[in-house]
Amino acid sequence: MTDPMPEHDEVFAVAAGAAAAVRSGHARWLTLRAMPGMGRTTLLEETVRRETADGAMAARVVHCTSAESTYPFSLVRRLLPDAGQDVPFTEQPPADEQHTFHRLGARLERIARRQPLLLAVDDLHDADEVSRRWLGYLARRPAGLPVLLLSTECLTRPALALPEAHGTSVLLRPLSDSAVARLARRAGYEAGCGAGDAATALCVRAGAGNPTLVRALLADFADLAKLSDPSTLCGGTEPAGLREHPTGPIRPPRPIPSVVHLHRYRETIARWVTERMDLVARRLCLTLAVGAVGAVGGAGFVGVRDTAHITGPAGADDGSASPGTVRPTSYTAPSGPGLLSQVTAIYPGVRVPAPGSAYLAGLARLFADPLTGEAVLAASDPADLADLHLRFARLLHEQGAPATAVAAHLLHLDRPAEVWMSQCLEDAADALRDAGRPRPAAHLLRRALHGPLTPAHRATLSLRLGALELLHCSDSGVRQLRAALELHTDAAARAAVAPALGQALAAQGRTGLAVQVLHRESMDVDSTELARVLQSVSALIAAHDAVAWRDAVARMRELVSCVPTAIEPLVRALVMEYDAGAGRLSSAEAVRYILPRLSAQVHPQIRTGWLGSAATLLQWADRTQDALALADAWLPPPPAFPDLSDAGLQCLVSVRAEAALMTGDFRRVLAENDPLLKARTAQGLPMPHIVSMVALARFELGWHSAAWRLLAVPRAEHTDSSWEWNELRYARGLLHLDEGDWQAALDAFLACGTGQRARDFVSPVATPWRSGAAHALVGLGRPAQARELAEEDLGHARAWGTPRTVGRALRAHAAALGGRRGLEALSESVALLRTAPAPVELIESLTDLGRARIDAGNGRKGRADLREAHALAVRLLVPGGRTEGHARQVHGAGAQHRQASADQGGGGHESRAGAGRLVRLTEKALRAGAARVTRPAASAGEALSPAERRIVRLAAQGQTNAQIGDALHLARRTVETHLTHAYRKLGVSRRTQLVGRLKGTTGLLDTDSHHG
Repeated sequence: MTDPMPEHDEVFAVAAGAAAAVRSGHARWLTLRAMPGMGRTTLLEETVRRETADGAMAARVVHCTSAESTYPFSLVRRLLPDAGQDVPFTEQPPADEQHTFHRLGARLERIARRQPLLLAVDDLHDADEVSRRWLGYLARRPAGLPVLLLSTECLTRPALALPEAHGTSVLLRPLSDSAVARLARRAGYEAGCGAGDAATALCVRAGAGNPTLVRALLADFADLAKLSDPSTLCGGTEPAGLREHPTGPIRPPRPIPSVVHLHRYRETIARWVTERMDLVARRLCLTLAVGAVGAVGGAGFVGVRDTAHITGPAGADDGSASPGTVRPTSYTAPSGPGLLSQVTAIYPGVRVPAPGSAYLAGLARLFADPLTGEAVLAASDPADLADLHLRFARLLHEQGAPATAVAAHLLHLDRPAEVWMSQCLEDAADALRDAGRPRPAAHLLRRALHGPLTPAHRATLSLRLGALELLHCSDSGVRQLRAALELHTDAAARAAVAPALGQALAAQGRTGLAVQVLHRESMDVDSTELARVLQSVSALIAAHDAVAWRDAVARMRELVSCVPTAIEPLVRALVMEYDAGAGRLSSAEAVRYILPRLSAQVHPQIRTGWLGSAATLLQWADRTQDALALADAWLPPPPAFPDLSDAGLQCLVSVRAEAALMTGDFRRVLAENDPLLKARTAQGLPMPHIVSMVALARFELGWHSAAWRLLAVPRAEHTDSSWEWNELRYARGLLHLDEGDWQAALDAFLACGTGQRARDFVSPVATPWRSGAAHALVGLGRPAQARELAEEDLGHARAWGTPRTVGRALRAHAAALGGRRGLEALSESVALLRTAPAPVELIESLTDLGRARIDAGNGRKGRADLREAHALAVRLLVPGGRTEGHARQVHGAGAQHRQASADQGGGGHESRAGAGRLVRLTEKALRAGAARVTRPAASAGEALSPAERRIVRLAAQGQTNAQIGDALHLARRTVETHLTHAYRKLGVSRRTQLVGRLKGTTGLLDTDSHHG
C-alpha cells in the first residue's frame, strides 16, 4: 500500500470527528471526492485502519467495480453477507423496495448496537443504483444508528445525494509543488534518472498534483535511468518558467522525455480514459486534448503528431486577403474551462458541469501540460478522434476562427471532403507563407489538393504549391509546376503557367529544357502577342545559360522593331543587358531609356521581368536607390519570401541584395536574405548569387569563417554556366585576396572571367574579375601581367562610364603601376568615388592613397587620408547608421537575423564595429603609417568604459587628476591610466581638447548626473 501524503492530515481529522460522533450514537457519512488518481482508495484504507485500530469500531470494506454495477443489491449483499434471503436479486416496485430497505436497515442497526460500525465503500460511483438508493435511505435516518458511511467518488461521475446535516463531502486537493518535490526525493529517483531537477519540474507540471501520475512519472524516469544513453530519448528541454522551484533552485534545464517514452504515465492516462470515465467525462477529456490544437490565443496553433511542424503564427491582417479568408484579429480561441464550455456545441445534448466547478478546475489543471493531451490522444480510438477533429473544425470555422486554427484540425482527417475545408487549408497556407514559413504552408496545400476541386482550381493550387516547394525540394516543386501546366487544356492558361516551370528548371541548371518548354508553348498559342510574351520571358530565363543567352538576345534584336508596345520594354532591356556586358553600351544610354519607361503600361505577364531587368541596369548604372525602390515596391516585405518561380521577382531579389551590398548596408543584406537561405534545404534551389551576397556581407562584417561556410557549395558549379556561379567565384576571389592567398585568389578570378567571357560579358559592371586578378598578380610579384589586365578593365569601365566602375578599375591600375603614376590614378579614383554611392570602394581607394602618399614622403596627407578612411569604415558599420527608414521596415526580419547570426558564430562580432573588414584594413594601415587610430564623434562615448566616462567628464570640467581621484576615491595613478586609455579612444592628446571632442556626445558633458 502506498503511504498517504502529509497534506492529507486534514482529511483524517474530519474522519476522526465523524467517527467520534458515531461512537456517541449518531450516524454520520463522509465522502471523499477527487479526480482519478488522487489517492481516494489509499485515504479510505488508511482511515479504516486508524478508526478501527483500538477496537472501538468494526469495519466492513467493499471496493466497487463497474462489472457489478448492473446487478441490483450487489453492494448491499457484500456489505451484509449474512442477510441471506432478505436481499433480493432483482429490482422491486417502489413499495416493496422501501420495505426491503427498512428490513435491511433494521438488520444493520442490530449489528451496530453491538459495536459501532464503519461501512467503507470505495468507488461508490460504480455501485449498482439500488444499493446507492439504500445508502441514501440510511443517511436520512441517522437517529440512534451508530454507523459511519465512508465512501469515495470520482469527480468525473455523478455524486450520490446525501443529507448535508448528517455528513460532509471532502474534495481532495492536488498535491502542492513542494509536496511533489518531496515525493520525488523520497522515491529516490532523481539521483539516478539522468534528468535531475528537470524530472522534478516535469512531475510538478505534468503530474498536476496527482499522486498516481507523479509516481508513474518517477517510475518512468527510473526506467530511463537504466538506459545507456537516456538523452537519445529526450524530446525537449524544460521551459524557462520551471527553472525555479518552491523547494529550492533548480539547475539549468536538461532534456526531458516525450510522452512516447513515458510508458507508465501514458498507460495511467489511458486507463482512466478508457476504463474509469463515463461517456461525458471521456468526451470532456477528448475535447481538451483535441481542442488544444489551435487554441493558442487565436494567433496560431500547436499541433500534436503530424501537425507539430506547422506550429506558428497566422498571417497578419494586412488587407490583402482574398474574400472568404478568415481574419484572426476578430477571434480568440478558447482554452481550459472556456474550451470545455464548447462541448455542448460540439456534442449537442451533453450536459457540462457548471463553470468554476472543482471538476472543471481539475481537468483544466490536468490538461495544462501537453503531455496529458498527447497521452489521451494516444489512447483514443482513431475514428473518435477524426470525428471530434471534424466537429472542432466545423465549429471553429463557423465561429470565425483563424484559418490556421481550423486547418490544424483538418489535418487529422483523411481528406477535406467539402469545399470550405480546402479553402481553409488554402487560407492557412497563405498565412504561413506570409509569415515566412513556406514548408508548413506547402504541407497544407498538399492536403488541400485532395479536396473536391475543379480542374482549374487544382491547377492553380499545384502552381502555388510548386512555388512553395522550390526552397526545400526543387525536384518536387518542378513536378508540381509541371502538373499545373498539364492540368490546363487552354493554350492561354498554359502560357501563364509555363514561365514558372521554365524559371524553376533554369534555377536548377536545366536552362535548355526551360527554353524548350517555353518555345513549345509559344508555338501552341493563337495570339501573336502572347507568343511574343513567352519568347521574351524565355530570353530572360535564358540568361542562365551562356549559349542560350546569346541566341535569345539575337532573337530579341530581331523583335525590337516589330514587337507590340506592351512587350517592347522587356525586349529592349534584355538587349541592353547583353550590350552593357559586352561593352557596347554606356550607363547614360541605359538610364535615358529605362527611367522614362518605368511608369509605362506593359503586358501583365512580363511586368516583373521588365522591372527586374530595369532594376539590374539601374544598379549597374550606380542608380542603386532607384533599383532598391523597384525591389521594395514589388517584393513582399519580410518575413514573407518572394515567389522563386517568377523570373522577374527572382531578379529583383538579386538586385536588392547586391544594391544593398554596394551601398554598404551589410546588415540589410543579411536581414532580407539570411532567412531565405536558412529556409532552403540541400534539395532546394542553389541560389548561388544570393549565397554570394550574404557571404560577402558576412565577410565585410568580419565573420570570415561564416562567409567561407556559405561559399563552400560546389554543387552544379562546374556544369552550370549561369551567371550566378560567376558571382560565387568572384566572391571566393575576394576572400582569398583578403587572406593574402594570391594564387587562390587569381585562380578564382580567372575562373570567373572564363565564365563571363563565355557569355560575351567583358564589362566590369558586375564582376570586375580583371581588377581582382590584377591585385592578386601584384601580390605574386607579376606587375606586367597585372598592368595588362588592369588597363583592359579600365578601358571597359570608362566605356560604361560610372564613377564606381572607373574608380574601382583605377585602384587596380594604380596597384599595378605603382610610383607617381599609381598615386595619380589613386587620386582620380578617390575623386570619382566621392561622387558615387560606393562607400566600400571609396574606403579601399582612400586607404591605398594614404599608403601611397606616406610611401612618397607626404606623411601628413597620407595619414589624413587613412584617418578619413577609418572614420568612414567605422561609420559604415554602425547599426542603423545608413538607412534608418528601411531599418524600421525590416525590423522584424532583423531580429530574426540577429538570432541567426548568433547561431552562425558571428553574433559576438556584430555589435563591434571594429570587427569589420574595412575597419581592420584601415587600422592596419594607420599603424603601419604611425598614425593614431581615432574614432568618429558618433561613437566616441560608446568607446569609453563607465569608469573612463566618469573620469573624462570631470576632466572636461577642469578638475585636476588629484581632484578627480579625491572625488571618485581613486588613486592618482589609476586616474592617469584611465585618462590615457580614454585619450587614445577619443583621438586627443591633451585635456584641453576634451570639450571640443565630446560636444554632441550624449551624457558625457552633463554635470548633474552619472557621478556615482
